[in-house]
Amino acid sequence: MTSTSDSPGSPARLRRPAWAGRNYSLLTAAAIVTSLGANGSLIAAAFAVLDAGGDAGDVGLVAAARTLPLVLFLLVGGAVADRFPRHRVMVAANTLNFLSQGAFAALVLAGQPRLWQMMLLTALGGTGQAFFSPAAEGMLLSSVSGEQAGRAFAVFRMAMQGAALGGAALGGALVAAVGPGWVLAVDAAAFAVAGTLRSFLDVSHVPPRAPGGGMLADLRDGWREFTGRPWLWGIVVQFSIANAVLGAADAVYGPLVARNSLGGPGPWGLALAAFGAGTAAGALLMTRWKPRRLLFVGTLCIFPLALPSAALAVPVPVGVLYVVMFVTGVTVEVFGVSWMTALHQEIPEEKLSRVSAYDWFGSVSLLPLAMALAGPAEQAFGLGAALWGCACVIVVVTAAVLLVPDVRNLTRRTVPVTERPASASPDAERSAGGLG
Repeated sequence: MTSTSDSPGSPARLRRPAWAGRNYSLLTAAAIVTSLGANGSLIAAAFAVLDAGGDAGDVGLVAAARTLPLVLFLLVGGAVADRFPRHRVMVAANTLNFLSQGAFAALVLAGQPRLWQMMLLTALGGTGQAFFSPAAEGMLLSSVSGEQAGRAFAVFRMAMQGAALGGAALGGALVAAVGPGWVLAVDAAAFAVAGTLRSFLDVSHVPPRAPGGGMLADLRDGWREFTGRPWLWGIVVQFSIANAVLGAADAVYGPLVARNSLGGPGPWGLALAAFGAGTAAGALLMTRWKPRRLLFVGTLCIFPLALPSAALAVPVPVGVLYVVMFVTGVTVEVFGVSWMTALHQEIPEEKLSRVSAYDWFGSVSLLPLAMALAGPAEQAFGLGAALWGCACVIVVVTAAVLLVPDVRNLTRRTVPVTERPASASPDAERSAGGLG
């Protein structure tokens, strides 16, 4: 932020940077609100199941109930977001999340919620997320342009992760102090506030969509865009596996280790907050650092994602866990900003949500299976062995994706894809300088 005055004699006021337009500012503010609520609710949902007498398998089933509709509806959500105004899709999804999370909170506060009820309500929340995520990513990617896009994404993620830091720490403390029901209620209120902010987004700058052949044609078009880029589908396949084991470690095994060895939800919330602090620090780093080989550097920074699972497997003292989570947050954010910059640079604006949907679909497609199997795996092999397995899988799949030449060679360029013909093929874009 810089202080400036509009004219001689006028009072000085703060002015946003040129790349932080109205839509970008609204999206950032809404993301901060939802991130504050969501990170506390993740802890609250797990402990709501445990407080109701559930075990690791039940925690996994509730988590799987959220991710299953996410997988089923993501591709449809991407096509819808590229066909209709994205901000309206986002507001509708936020409304569904507000209603489902509010009902979940009321159920927990009323006492003794049943497993099937918690699964049903989290499934509704996952359905809302399936339509929201592609629309939100497409909206954000289209809200900035030019050489400062990477910095804009870094600042956005820094703000969001800073809110995650506060949300996780506060959520863990509130779960311990007043119980999970009130934390879920706060998350529901956050969805209402964020949906209101997103209703003011302006989509007049987005060119009208050309008439197409319907939903299936849109999905096929997105699939061609997705499969035509080896770096894109290679990393999505990598994360479909890595995210599955990470989801099991964070949503199922982490709360169990916290309960057995770390002192309960408070220390676990602080561990998640340390990860959030690391991602905020990583985003701050990426406001200055612009690695030339975007995806090569970013992928190298995914290897440390194995460290939290290994630390929980030992388990290390809680202070060491905080350090591990912080370092992991820094490195994963380097990847996150690099990934968003690559998508912004390479994907035409009118296909952003569909490509984002395939990205999200691949990234979460194995989560329901992993969540459902997390409990049985812990019972069969033991908690420590299951966590060591998670760490090993992350290392193996990350090493494998580095075998894709485009992952190693995709380079940053200064001219965004929106300044080139939208119909340019992936091969033509690479010839124009996308790969070094």
